[in-house]
Amino acid sequence: MRIVRTIAEVRAAVSAARDAGDIVGLVPTMGALHEGHLSLVRRAREGSDLVVVSLFVNPTQFAPGEDLAAYPRTEERDAELAAGAGADILFAPPASEIYPDGFATSIHVAGITEVLCGAHRGAAHFDGVATVVAKLFQIVAPDVAYFGQKDAQQVLVIRRLVRDLDMPVRIEACPIVREPDGLAMSSRNVYLDAAARKRATALNRALDAAEAVVARGETGAPEVLAAARAVLTDAGIDPEYLELRSAEDLRELTRVEGTALLAVAAQVGAARLIDNRILEAR
Repeated sequence: MRIVRTIAEVRAAVSAARDAGDIVGLVPTMGALHEGHLSLVRRAREGSDLVVVSLFVNPTQFAPGEDLAAYPRTEERDAELAAGAGADILFAPPASEIYPDGFATSIHVAGITEVLCGAHRGAAHFDGVATVVAKLFQIVAPDVAYFGQKDAQQVLVIRRLVRDLDMPVRIEACPIVREPDGLAMSSRNVYLDAAARKRATALNRALDAAEAVVARGETGAPEVLAAARAVLTDAGIDPEYLELRSAEDLRELTRVEGTALLAVAAQVGAARLIDNRILEAR
């Protein structure tokens, strides 16, 4: 696996692959890789001839007071893990390569960035996501890009970005990868002490409880949300949000009809955690 730092280097490598007729897969990450990221790399390896993993802690998606400075940075370890999972190139640019002096462009995806994480972190969070992903797509020009379903709202934002700007990239959303106790894998899990780590498992258990309610035929939003909230309350967790939304466009739903997205975010100890579940009415 090659580690490259500049746009020119990664473009040259991709150009050579394209000349050979290869399919290019991209896995965008902010590093601090865990099994969730590695599952994306392995999926990319299965479907691509050239696998590019980007490692860039994107400053524009952090609001003032968030954990940009503290965000874990473990490039040497990340490089070993990415190579072991099948990456061909690790694109790890400095911030000045992505945002040179005078950079003044931002992309805003309206309609689905104002709710859930957008309502609490600010819509500028998703402006930062959309802008850096658009740049990565322009730089790497992948045929396919792989994202984790844990960041369900982010996936929808990127799908809308690609659709609206006619980007020739297929977006693959891959299943959430969980710890044995059900906690969704996240780079921010390292912030949890032992007590908070145990409490954090309530997020997944809350989703389980809501899914069980729907399986019994109770599909109204009040019943579904009450079942999830009871689990969180029992664990001493006051969610930042717990909402039932359309899995297609994030409209707020009054009941589960077909498929719905149940999304939750909460501050648990030192970590802000998110999780979600696709619910299906039968």
